[in-house]
Amino acid sequence: MNVKERFLNYAVIDSGSSETTGTHPSTEKQWDMARLLEKELKEMGAENVRVSPTCYVYAEIPANVPDQPAIGLIAHMDTAPAVPTGPVHPRCLAYAGGELDVGNGVVMKPEEFECLKRHVGHELIVTDGTTLLGGDDKAGIAEIMTLCELLMTNPDLKHGKICVGFTPDEEIGEGADDFDVKGFGADFAYTVDGGGVGEYECENFNASSALVEVKGFNIHPGSAKDKMKNASKIAMEFNAMLPAAECPEHTEGREGFYHLCGMQGDESGAVLQYILRDHDAAKLETKEAMMLAAEAYLNQKYGAGTVRVTLKDSYRNMREIIDRYPEVTQRALDAIRSAGDEPQIVAIRGGTDGARLSWEGLPCPNLPTGGYNGHGLMEYVSVPEMEKCVKVLLHLVTARN
Repeated sequence: MNVKERFLNYAVIDSGSSETTGTHPSTEKQWDMARLLEKELKEMGAENVRVSPTCYVYAEIPANVPDQPAIGLIAHMDTAPAVPTGPVHPRCLAYAGGELDVGNGVVMKPEEFECLKRHVGHELIVTDGTTLLGGDDKAGIAEIMTLCELLMTNPDLKHGKICVGFTPDEEIGEGADDFDVKGFGADFAYTVDGGGVGEYECENFNASSALVEVKGFNIHPGSAKDKMKNASKIAMEFNAMLPAAECPEHTEGREGFYHLCGMQGDESGAVLQYILRDHDAAKLETKEAMMLAAEAYLNQKYGAGTVRVTLKDSYRNMREIIDRYPEVTQRALDAIRSAGDEPQIVAIRGGTDGARLSWEGLPCPNLPTGGYNGHGLMEYVSVPEMEKCVKVLLHLVTARN
């Protein structure tokens, strides 16, 4: 089965995660992907195939030459719950340029999505405009599985032990929660969860979240003068105290941001949910300090206990760890060049399972998948780029003298 066929088989499985269930995995439907991958790995002859009680799939492709490092390849099975995750109806089309009509009123324009300009003449896989596609990260899964089958059916391809891991709940920040680093058995690893071919990602955001709770005092509006404390308006005031330009829609590259991603409230109470991001740890601390300063100011203005800010660390920039293992980066750059592209070292404006795993003792930078516009109705994958990514993985694991 080639990488396109595998991807199409995986894409139709709804494996969306959920931020609200509090279970692990967060949704039962992720087991559908896990059980299918377990079955396929066993059928192709992989060893030590196992699925953990919390829906992590592990397997090994045994070494056929000695004295090689054990290399891990990791991808996540869940898809992002920000838009409908199913039923997915993938469509293949030959992109000739210009506007791309996905369907159901969803149209991509090259002037808005410049990545399209690189894909004129490519076969693309899109949705019907009602759901995401799931290329993030089923493209990565398809590429790893295609590599595994290639190695198992071609013993002349020399390699060390390959450790394979598929995780649940990466999209809600919990993909590394129950990952068995020791049992995985790799010396180092790579997530296959990136974007365009040629890209190598060894740096990500430092990340935290902030929950802002506001207590108000409600009274009949006809007699509210000098008495009412409108929690919703105080919440609006809190948000207005943050730098207006430091938000996702106005930042790029290594610029960090405050992102208001949830809000609810009335006169009596209000809640704001933020994520805070920055590649520079000191700048993230400055953002957290800004939130606490706004809390202190509003409590002084409206009374103690009016505003409460709860900060929580999410993950850290893996660059500090990856820089200690230059051979891991060099191996990836060599593989990208061997597949015919000049590597581009890119800072991730997000996070991966590999960021947390790196800090837990498994150096784990990120490799591309050929997927674009993840987490939305305009998501697509390039078939030629997926095929190229399989070649990158093959060069990555090929035995070296």
